[in-house]
Amino acid sequence: FMQPGGHCLLVGVGGSGRQSLTRLGASINFMEVIQVEISKSYTTVEWRDDLKKILRRSGAEGKPTVFLFSDTQIKDEAFVEDINNILNAGEVPNMFPNDEKAAVIETVRPIAAKMGLKLESQMELWSFFTQRCKEILHISLCFSPIGGAFRERLRQY
Repeated sequence: FMQPGGHCLLVGVGGSGRQSLTRLGASINFMEVIQVEISKSYTTVEWRDDLKKILRRSGAEGKPTVFLFSDTQIKDEAFVEDINNILNAGEVPNMFPNDEKAAVIETVRPIAAKMGLKLESQMELWSFFTQRCKEILHISLCFSPIGGAFRERLRQY
């Protein structure tokens, strides 16, 4: 977690300490661990809202954050696809509506100015936000190797 953009994939059977290791690493590096609460009524809408909060926390507020995600939390394969997008691009395409995107851009504008960056356009400021997400947000995936789902996810993503 010390490297900007550092992520981890922890593979082990249940009870092997994957989540504990993530929490220990985050604690050593003074980072906050965020894990979403999945319920029976949890939908893609709540998932996207949770992701937006996590991205705002790291990219706009600049708080070093570890997003802990376990294979037991996958209710929809779209969850894994969204995490793949965050790992690759620092964002999930079209997740933020225009009004929320504008609010994020206005939040990062003074941060970029304070860093001495002369970013004028909304596209430059959004790129600055996604770059900060890639650097400050660390994703810890905790998967079990048992069953075919793990192998299939490795192949797809």
